[in-house]
Amino acid sequence: MFNALTWLFLAALLAVTAARIWLAQRQIRHVRAHREAVPGTFAETIPLGAHQKAADYTVAKARFGMVEWLVDAVVLLALTLAGGLQLLSEAWARAFASGSIAHGTALLLSVFFVQALVGLPFSLYRVFELEQRFGFNRMTLKLYLTDLAKQVAIGLALGVPLLLAVLWLMERMGSRWWLYVWIVLTLFSIVFQLIFPAFILPLFNKLTPITEGELAARVSALLERCGFRSRGLFIMDGSKRSSHGNAFFAGFGATKRIVLFDTLVSRLDPPEVEAVLAHELGHYKLRHVVKMIVLSAAVTLAGLWVLGQIIDEPWFYSGLGVATPGTAAALALFMLVVPEFTFFLHPLMSLYSRRREFEADEYAVSHTDSSRLERALVKLYRDNAATLTPDPLHSAFYDSHPPAAIRIARLRGAT
Repeated sequence: MFNALTWLFLAALLAVTAARIWLAQRQIRHVRAHREAVPGTFAETIPLGAHQKAADYTVAKARFGMVEWLVDAVVLLALTLAGGLQLLSEAWARAFASGSIAHGTALLLSVFFVQALVGLPFSLYRVFELEQRFGFNRMTLKLYLTDLAKQVAIGLALGVPLLLAVLWLMERMGSRWWLYVWIVLTLFSIVFQLIFPAFILPLFNKLTPITEGELAARVSALLERCGFRSRGLFIMDGSKRSSHGNAFFAGFGATKRIVLFDTLVSRLDPPEVEAVLAHELGHYKLRHVVKMIVLSAAVTLAGLWVLGQIIDEPWFYSGLGVATPGTAAALALFMLVVPEFTFFLHPLMSLYSRRREFEADEYAVSHTDSSRLERALVKLYRDNAATLTPDPLHSAFYDSHPPAAIRIARLRGAT
């Protein structure tokens, strides 16, 4: 039965879908309009052909994204107002007692499975058509399927116990269940970060320690200057999946490791790699990682509190197409519809992230030469086909990193 929540949800879904398509069209128009000339900031460092490839890659991704969003909207409607979640609940009620923890776990896993199944063709197209067309994909179908099997296995091994614990707490902890669930989810997130570098990452990639040579010496000196300790510097065989390059710190506390893609090391010289690592190191030294964990935990707490206030309200279920209330159904509905009500907060999160990037750049240039970081970034923009001319509004919504021209201009100002 439709109620006020139904119309509010439909309005939000329509507004968000329309906004996403409008932003994508703005991005396409803006990038295509600047395709024929390299911006002055990069005129001497990025060839016109590379700039045009980045423009075409960006446009292709934006067009693909529009199709994906439309399908996602249809699937969301099918699971909610069209009764898909209710049908799944009734189907599992034949195997498990309705409302039991086993029934709820099966229901939630079914929702995840439906979403993954719908997303699979898009993932295959993205890897084997879009990335392949622009020369980035190096993954074979066998490796893709192997990765998928590992992801499913890990997801079930970690996710099922977590779901059982969450549903048990929701059933047994009374009106303040949301607080106990939040504690469990926060602890799970921290533990996952701790075990990821040593146990999960090696299941997908080979990590080779770097202990000798100029790069190892430079990184060691950088860490000493910054007073930073890690469990080692490693090269990861990212090239077996993609030609994109990157670097990151995995884990935190005593488990943190410095990981470099082999594609990154092959394209940058040691001083440039050092500059990139100085930037990543800045995120740790400036406590960006801890702040993000705290922010994520706060958002999760707020969301669970909201769910705790409406979980017993009949209008919440009936307004979203569910006739049989229950904790698992409430959790599924909440996870499905919340993104539609929070989409327009994206610019705030993107702004926060971009400011952290500027701060990490400032930290990097205080420990290395700014020209090295500039050279490294320009190479990464070129080799990863990152557009140099994003639409400002699209960038404000989606980009966690500052636009290339603005970032390089600030680095030059720091020289």
